[in-house]
Amino acid sequence: MFKDSADFRRIASGTLLIVAPLLQAIAVIIDPGTWGDDREAVSFGDNPALAQAQSALYHWAYLLMALVAIALLHVMRRRMVVFGHVVGSLTALGYINLSGMLMIDPVEWWLGQRNTPEQSAKILDEMLNLPGVVFAFQMPWLFFAILGMPVLLVGVWRAGFTHWWVPLVVAVGYGTSLVVPYGPASVVLWGACAVAIGSLGVKVLRMSRTEWVAYYPTDAPGRTTPDSYANTTA
Repeated sequence: MFKDSADFRRIASGTLLIVAPLLQAIAVIIDPGTWGDDREAVSFGDNPALAQAQSALYHWAYLLMALVAIALLHVMRRRMVVFGHVVGSLTALGYINLSGMLMIDPVEWWLGQRNTPEQSAKILDEMLNLPGVVFAFQMPWLFFAILGMPVLLVGVWRAGFTHWWVPLVVAVGYGTSLVVPYGPASVVLWGACAVAIGSLGVKVLRMSRTEWVAYYPTDAPGRTTPDSYANTTA
């Protein structure tokens, strides 16, 4: 597998499409804040071990989701090419920035151990409202991730790789999570997104190498595909 670039990319892409959203779904399930006090300065103190575990899971879920966005561009090599390049790049940047925001979790736990919940919230708000934090990590990057993935999946649908229900489920799941309080409802919403995105991963893993390579555009002169590269270097 590691010697065959096409098979490696296919297996890696399919695995990422399953694992990345699954990590996010697991994170929301074990997050003490999902089932307890919605103030993280309190809930993190109730179970520091689970708080650290969910933070690490979210971090890696978002990093891997950035790779998922790039992996999906493969099935848009023939149709929706420009759309995929623009939306996919912005979505990947959004998830990378979202991952960086997870470093605030241990800070919030530390503040909660030494201050009242109200004081912790006030200190944290002052920190997060610094212009450098807002424009480097939050705005508009967070929305590129949360809204970018369903928009990117619309391109995947229009490219003919998936059914219409996949971008719809992800749009409803991530979109609704912006307006409902973080809690048990998030488990259902993000679980549905994990199933929808994961179904693409299953489809990719079930593809043959030939089916995967078929997405490389071969009709344009001068284009290099894994097969043509192998032939020229053999």
